[in-house]
Amino acid sequence: MTEEKTIMALDLGTSGMKVALVTERGRILAWEAESLELILGPHGLAEQAPDSWWAAFLTAAKRLLSRAVVPAHTICAICCSTQGEGTVAINQDGKPLMNCILWMDMRGAAALKRQFGGPLSVNGASLARIARWIHLTGGMPSMTGKDPAGHMLYIRDHRPEIYEKTWKFLNVLDYLNLRLSGRCVATVDSILTSWVSDNRDPRCIKYHDGLVRASGIEADKLPDIVPCTEILGPIVPELVTELSLSPGTLVVAGAIDTSAAAIGSGAVQNYAAHLYIGTSSWMAAHVPAKKTDIGCALASVPCALPDRYLLTALQATAGGNLTFLRDNILYHQDELLQEAAVPDIFKVIDQIAARVPAGANGLLYTPWIWGERAPVEDRLLRAGLHNLSLRNTREDIIRAFLEGIALNTRWLLQPVQRFTGQPIGPINIVGGGAQSDVWCQIFADVLGTEIRQLADPVYANARGAAWIAAVALGALRFQDLPSLTIFKRSYQPAARAASRYNEKFAVFKDIHRRMRGIYHRLNRDQEARQQ
Repeated sequence: MTEEKTIMALDLGTSGMKVALVTERGRILAWEAESLELILGPHGLAEQAPDSWWAAFLTAAKRLLSRAVVPAHTICAICCSTQGEGTVAINQDGKPLMNCILWMDMRGAAALKRQFGGPLSVNGASLARIARWIHLTGGMPSMTGKDPAGHMLYIRDHRPEIYEKTWKFLNVLDYLNLRLSGRCVATVDSILTSWVSDNRDPRCIKYHDGLVRASGIEADKLPDIVPCTEILGPIVPELVTELSLSPGTLVVAGAIDTSAAAIGSGAVQNYAAHLYIGTSSWMAAHVPAKKTDIGCALASVPCALPDRYLLTALQATAGGNLTFLRDNILYHQDELLQEAAVPDIFKVIDQIAARVPAGANGLLYTPWIWGERAPVEDRLLRAGLHNLSLRNTREDIIRAFLEGIALNTRWLLQPVQRFTGQPIGPINIVGGGAQSDVWCQIFADVLGTEIRQLADPVYANARGAAWIAAVALGALRFQDLPSLTIFKRSYQPAARAASRYNEKFAVFKDIHRRMRGIYHRLNRDQEARQQ
């Protein structure tokens, strides 16, 4: 056997930067992490300093390499997975002109409506423009302003001095690639939410002149588009000096988090699904054709596979419900408090939830704690704990939270199956929530299908980035990945629990139908006051 190459994988999320050493076959050798500051402000402001990403990378990478797991000069490539839908305005020297506007920033909403509105409109966008976007791209801008399409218009209209100095607008991934390689490009998936690319042929994603003109952004401010497997060149000299890496270490373009997790999950065959459970969650599957379901907010879009699209069904808040439960409700002198500062909080959740039977002794939790994205896009929905009685305990509530998130995923599963025309399953599960054995069994029982828990599921993004690099270097083919994917355990539905969850799912949907109007009445005025 030949010795495996080692790849440095960067996983940049909103809360922190992970840097991992990964073999070309996907084995995690070691990793380090650095936390990041999130800047929040009025009118929906959400930003981060791009220089802080770079500083976090260098700090984590130096600490990782100091462990001497492998000699630094033997690392053959660097590849990134990053948060998506952020916007960095840079000058011709590649320097940021302001903080990055993040995926949760909503200040561009008004500019979007001015740019794309019309007499016949839906949520502020004209029907004619919606039809054109869907035909060419597969989707359309979020009229909340959270996409780069809205960010760039916000800068144009409210920061004209920045707009005039901007050489290029880059997504988060693109900026890191510029710092790593010196090349200024966008990947086929990072450019998606600028909504200016023609995505009808997955092998030839390119700018559409009409969409660029309509965007209100000058064409020369947009970077060239490359595939996720593009080798951008060797690392910049700074990294040779700072990290003692070989000057021949290559930078591979990589992917945004949803695309990278899809690769890292090993579910790369047509219609093979993975479920990511983190702060938010998504169910995704690679599919052979571009398609859009407007009613359920589902679309298949460009991804890391050069001949396929990725159907991604996003749910607003999954594990974030558990963080809320821990930090805002369950703050008592018990085992949960003792573990509060430990990243693997799911170990304790398992211990508590395992003591409660399926059905949480009658409790039902609806996890729309900050609205929902799919299968209904409704920012005014809120969470609820239903059927609470004096007989219920804290353990019941914890179990109900886990079950409610799983029931919400089942709500999403139905339109995903209609979209693909295929039964979905088995499902590979990744992300922080996939570390919970009890939760994996709940998902199997609620969804009625096999759940396959990956080994080291929290490293799916880093593994995905490493595998993208390995394919780019010719060490692997994407079709090799299922055979390299290692599972910790497989969970099969238990008949008795599945029957109980079938009954609860019918109630779950009925709660949405009956409560939707009440949530709108409660939250519409409050939201208007905050804008």
